[in-house]
Amino acid sequence: MKSLDLYHVNPKKFSLNQYRPDDKSARSGNKAEDALALTQLATEINALQDILHAEGKRKLLLVLQGMDASGKDGTVRHVFSECDPLGIRLASFKAPTSEELAHDYLWRVHSQVPKAGELVIFNRSHYEDVLIVKVHDWINQAECQRRYAQINDFERLLTETGTTIIKCFLHISKEEQKTRMQERLNDPTKSWKFNVGDLKERALWPQYMQAYENALKATSTENAPWYVIPADSKTNRNLLISRLLRDTLKDMKLTYPATPAEYQSVIVED
Repeated sequence: MKSLDLYHVNPKKFSLNQYRPDDKSARSGNKAEDALALTQLATEINALQDILHAEGKRKLLLVLQGMDASGKDGTVRHVFSECDPLGIRLASFKAPTSEELAHDYLWRVHSQVPKAGELVIFNRSHYEDVLIVKVHDWINQAECQRRYAQINDFERLLTETGTTIIKCFLHISKEEQKTRMQERLNDPTKSWKFNVGDLKERALWPQYMQAYENALKATSTENAPWYVIPADSKTNRNLLISRLLRDTLKDMKLTYPATPAEYQSVIVED
């Protein structure tokens, strides 16, 4: 299994072409072993997240970005399958409302960042404001560069006030996206997820890949690194993100709060 460092975006020498969406190197080749590994990782994540919540001091933000059908929802379901929802929150960002448009583009995002002791997952994020808006030329290159700098400052503010940030780009191929979209259309239990507008965005695939490459290169920092997660294989995707999250939580050296001295002599009466 490859080191997670290989998926880390180094802005000094980064090209999206370095990464194959169909990479399956995180998998063992045995479905039963992979399923067991995912369950074990989810159990570890649950235990560590419990300490994060109990400690009540630090915060963790997991950002999931990717093209339509890249597996953002599936990642949440599988990576957090063993987790108690206490202390975990999902924030999804869709087209901004009129109220949100009346403020700066980071206003709605800042209100959703994790509070002390909380793990928050962003399903899409503030990066929509340097991706879709740039692809459609709703902002020019100068404004895009300003937003890269503002996002870096915003994330630095979060990390300097106790938030650990992990950012994952779910790297799916155009061929695999086609397969998944068709499966959605053919399945009555999933067709509700399909939006005809997704086909218009799919037609702009080269522009989106360039926008992602530019954004990842400009905003992968020491404080808030990006990871490119090959996502054609759902199992490979889930294993990599689970390992990344587990390792990040372990590196935080979390501890349960000490029992107050006055509690040590307390006896609960019958």
